[in-house]
Amino acid sequence: MSGIGHEAAAVQVLTRAVQLDNEKKFSEALACYEQGIRLLLQAAKEVQDESKRSHFRKKTEEYLSRAEAMKEAAAKQRTLARTHTQIYNFLQFCELLVHKAECLKLIVLQTTRDPGDHRTQHSRLEEIQHSLKKHNVTLTIEYSDTIHDREIRFDNGWIIKIGRGLDYFRKAEGRFSLGWSDYHFRECHQTTVDIFHQTSVK
Repeated sequence: MSGIGHEAAAVQVLTRAVQLDNEKKFSEALACYEQGIRLLLQAAKEVQDESKRSHFRKKTEEYLSRAEAMKEAAAKQRTLARTHTQIYNFLQFCELLVHKAECLKLIVLQTTRDPGDHRTQHSRLEEIQHSLKKHNVTLTIEYSDTIHDREIRFDNGWIIKIGRGLDYFRKAEGRFSLGWSDYHFRECHQTTVDIFHQTSVK
């Protein structure tokens, strides 16, 4: 591919990167920025005009700066999505408890703070807390920076440890596939589930 060919390809890819950037599709935008920057650098090597080469280098620096910002935005976006999934899984677990455990009065959640957006995390958990209160169930939320174990403890002494925590279901094949709303139809990720009584722990 010639310098002109690399330039045209870079323009096309970087235009797409900006479009994805504006749509807040950060991971896809980052991939396009990185590809576009490589093409632009290649075009700069092959062009003879020094002023044009200088222009390419300047644009490369601008896009590199934006790509770095995209990396941070994409990481934050992934964190937010993961936090949303974890809270939604906890909500579904609470629904199961309220439905099946007639004597349920108290749920204690111990979790880590979301470093990306603790305010949103706490707001969503408070919403679950208020909803449970309508069913005469108290939710106590405790934040810990050292907790690592994913376990469920019942006051009758039984303990359940799940390697993946509550995120062990695979996604449904589509919005109109069995399993979209009824998780009984979903496949599970490979994980380990240990169920034991605290009297067996020495």
